[in-house]
Amino acid sequence: MFARLALLFVVVPLLELALLVQLGQWVGLWPTLGLVFATGIAGASLARSQGLRTAAAFQRELASGRLPSGPLQDGLAVLVGGALLLTPGLLTDVFGFSLLVPASRRWIVRGVAAHLKRLQAEGIVQVGVMTPMGPDFRSMDPDPVDHGAARAAGLDPRNEIRTPSD
Repeated sequence: MFARLALLFVVVPLLELALLVQLGQWVGLWPTLGLVFATGIAGASLARSQGLRTAAAFQRELASGRLPSGPLQDGLAVLVGGALLLTPGLLTDVFGFSLLVPASRRWIVRGVAAHLKRLQAEGIVQVGVMTPMGPDFRSMDPDPVDHGAARAAGLDPRNEIRTPSD
């Protein structure tokens, strides 16, 4: 874990700085600063437009009664992409733009989701919900239990075991 944090907070900024210095030597100080400023403005604008589009998709999913997992993943990717574009640097700009472009965002989100599923299957990552009694790390079901019906049947919905055929 420490190595990953070191990579994120030490190595990546040093690479970014080296790239900016090299770019500054190649094209000059003002064009480099202009590029950093322009990518920040473009990133904020793209994040806003993609974020509004994602919010609309989220609302459509909720209105149709479906679990909005895809739009939520897209929304998080857009948020991270916008934050990366606001961060000065070339590597973060490239990755930030790739999170704002729908085709590359889908590819990245699928890869991250597959990685998280693999970590969850290995028991490294647990998914849970916060309840009034604290965190509950039992299996998350994308088709949640109807708690009212379960209580009416005399069951504790948090302890109900469901099979795929239910």
